Amino acid sequence: MSPLLCYALPALGTYVILSIFFLRRPRLLHTPQVQAFCVRLGAHRGGSGERLENTVEAMENALAQRADLLELDCQLTRDGVVVVSHDENLLRQSGLARDVGSLDFEDLPLYKEELEVYFSPGHFAHGSDRHMVRLEDVFQKFPRTPMSVEVKRENEELIHKIADLVRHFDRNEITIWASEKSSVMQKCKAANPEMPFSFTLSRGFWVLLLYYLGLLPFIPIPERFLISFLPTIINRSYFPFSCPGLNQLAAVASKWFIMRKSLIRHLEERGIQVIFWCLNEESDFEVAFGLGATGVITDYPTALRRYLDSHRATS
Repeated sequence: MSPLLCYALPALGTYVILSIFFLRRPRLLHTPQVQAFCVRLGAHRGGSGERLENTVEAMENALAQRADLLELDCQLTRDGVVVVSHDENLLRQSGLARDVGSLDFEDLPLYKEELEVYFSPGHFAHGSDRHMVRLEDVFQKFPRTPMSVEVKRENEELIHKIADLVRHFDRNEITIWASEKSSVMQKCKAANPEMPFSFTLSRGFWVLLLYYLGLLPFIPIPERFLISFLPTIINRSYFPFSCPGLNQLAAVASKWFIMRKSLIRHLEERGIQVIFWCLNEESDFEVAFGLGATGVITDYPTALRRYLDSHRATS
C-alpha cells in the first residue's frame, strides 16, 4: 500500500464518522434557531381549494380551521399598491388579459366566479368574495397571523413596499420572505433583514449537495424555513415540465434525493422548519409527516385540520 493511501484512508474514515456523528447531533456544533411560530397547517393562496384564492373570505375560512400560516404572493399595481395575487397577468384569474402592473388598484377586475384549483386539476373553487385585496388590508385584518410572502420578480419597488408594510405593522418575526430566485432574495433580505427567509431553489440544491458530500453538519445555515414541493406529487398534481417523460424522471430523481429522513431531522434539529407543498390528499399528508416534516401547505385547510386532529387523537 502506498504512503498516500496509508494516510488518505484513515483520514477519509475519520471524516465519514464525524460527518455521520454530527449529522445526527447538530446541536453539538450549532445553536438551534429560535422560531416565533411553528407551522403545521399552511393555507396555499389563503386556502384556494375551499374559497376563491387570495381573497379575504379564503383567509378567514383557513383561519377558522386554525391555520398557522397564510401563503401569499404579491404584485404591484400601476399606482404603487401592493396586492395579493399569484399571477402578474390577470387572464386566468379574471378573464382580463392585462398585467396587474398596467392597472390602478381601483381598476382591478373581480375574480372569476369559479377558479380551477391548480394542484387539484379538475376541481374548482367558488366564493362570494371575488375582490383582489391589498397586502396592507390583509396585515391590518390579521395582525398576528404568520404569513409567507413570495416575490417572483426583481421588482425593487415592490420589495421595498412589502418591507415597509411589514415594519409598519410590526410583523418582522411573523412574515417570511419567499422567492425561488436567489437574486430576488438578496434584495428582499437587504430591504428588511429582520424578517426570516426561506431557501431559494439554488440554495436548496446547495444544501442537498452539502448533505451528500457530508459537509452539511459543519456549514452555518441562515435560512429558517425550507418550503419544498413533495416529490410524490410530480406527475399527479404538479407538472413542472411540459414533457411527460421529464416529469416522470423528475419524480423519480427528486424522490430519491429529497425524501431523506436524516436530512429533514438534521434541519429540524437546527431549528429550520421543513414544510412541504402543495398537498391536498390525505395520503400525501401521511408521507410528509412520516418523513418528519414540520408542516404542510395545502389548498384544503379543512381536510388538513381534520387529518391533524384525528392523528393527534390517536397518537
